Amino acid sequence: MRLIRFGEADAEKPGVLLKDGSRIDVSSLGSDYDEAFFAGGGLQRLRAWLEANAASAPRIAPSARLGPPICRPSKIVCIGLNFRDHAAESKMELPKEPVIFFKSTSSLVGPNDPLVIPKNGKKVDWEVELALVIGKRSLYVSREQALEHIAGYALHNDYSERSFQLERGGQWVKGKSADTFAPLGPFLATPDEIPNPGGLSMWLKVNGETRQKSTTANMIFDVATLVSYVSEFMTLLPGDVISTGTPAGVALGMNPPQYLKPGDIVELGVEGLGESRQNVVSWDRT
Repeated sequence: MRLIRFGEADAEKPGVLLKDGSRIDVSSLGSDYDEAFFAGGGLQRLRAWLEANAASAPRIAPSARLGPPICRPSKIVCIGLNFRDHAAESKMELPKEPVIFFKSTSSLVGPNDPLVIPKNGKKVDWEVELALVIGKRSLYVSREQALEHIAGYALHNDYSERSFQLERGGQWVKGKSADTFAPLGPFLATPDEIPNPGGLSMWLKVNGETRQKSTTANMIFDVATLVSYVSEFMTLLPGDVISTGTPAGVALGMNPPQYLKPGDIVELGVEGLGESRQNVVSWDRT
């Protein structure tokens, strides 16, 4: 299944993207895609509902805005330096264990919403990533069982303001958490749609020029390892997001760096997870 949410920001309704490309409204199921949905067998209920009601369910207009495919989670956990080539371009040693940081959940937006350069921002950077969503409460999960704890996968752009991240006294979260810095989607694909998360092509373009082109096969720590590892340090709740890192090709690694500016267009995709597009705009106090 491919889960979507549609409508105005903060008022999205749940939907599903069908195999034929049509989009249907499933709000009569009675549940949005939140922690309670994933914890309470929501995916199984949705699958059964679709078998009975997909043909007659209301269709969603092609012009409808897509929001993030899940409600705001309890946390967005990100993995840093998880591609060998990205660690090299960042001039940092390969990590012996996964590097963990957070993005504020208020940074979550729809896949095609504008990217807003934050107030005093001057070094906004892009990062195409594979994100996963946790499907059930997870603590001290073994690597062998880790994939059983995943509800699905989504495309994520882990935007960063590098001056906040690297020049403001430490803690990466400061450079990762501005509003609009976590466009997610266009949909959440259940694991049956993505049988091999370790072999997905991924790409990102800025103004039509390719900046990143790689595959999740180049990750240092794979999906199962990351779920198991993060669960050693915190309880992962249903609906939580883990973003698994980015390959080389970010603005920070260019010589000289070429950070985003108003008017730029960022396009990206991960195999099997669709594409997204963000127009870059300036922060406006109004």
